[in-house]
Amino acid sequence: MKLLLTSAGVRNPTIRNALVELLGKPIADSTALCIPTAMYGHPGAGLENAWEFVAGRSEQPMVELGWRSVGLLELAALPSLPSEQWIPLVRRADVLLVSGGDALYLAHWVRESGLIDLLPALEETVWLGMSAGSMVMAPSVGDDFIQWRPPGAEDRALGLVDFAICPHVVQSPDQPGNSLEEAAQWAATMPCPTYAIDDETAIRVVDGRVDVVSEGYWQRSSA
Repeated sequence: MKLLLTSAGVRNPTIRNALVELLGKPIADSTALCIPTAMYGHPGAGLENAWEFVAGRSEQPMVELGWRSVGLLELAALPSLPSEQWIPLVRRADVLLVSGGDALYLAHWVRESGLIDLLPALEETVWLGMSAGSMVMAPSVGDDFIQWRPPGAEDRALGLVDFAICPHVVQSPDQPGNSLEEAAQWAATMPCPTYAIDDETAIRVVDGRVDVVSEGYWQRSSA
């Protein structure tokens, strides 16, 4: 699986170009499945924001990029469905559009739905994450970002990359988001390398190689 881990979606040409490169074809020729699951676990996101994401009316460009087709993949529904009803659709999709919300809630349903077992086989599929949809790939998210706790109350994300992400970093205290000081304090508590990224930045991971694509601000810290 190819990863493009954003803070706030595809907000600039640099991130968009990186996405097209990962797809290997134009967005207009690519099929997508959107995953809004993380939003249900976040008390500040709510059902209205989930609808806005699915409908392509959010402030984080993902669904509205001009895909050939977009389907809805609600992970919490999958355990009640026969696998043949959804697995072929996932295998055929060029990209998974994964919303923000609560990263541990998302990690829980990636496992419970069975999607986690399918991910290693999706070698050419792009996981386009936004906020929690990016953070979920880390080994853990850190206490600062825990709002919903899974059974056992462990801070355990998917661990498909060896670093953690602090999204929505802002350089001015007057802006909404995570300040540089807050990001640094969070990074000091994490047991792995970290990236603090603003909304104009994404992290690209292909075959274990990590690089940053950005028109904004980002910072990497070692554990």
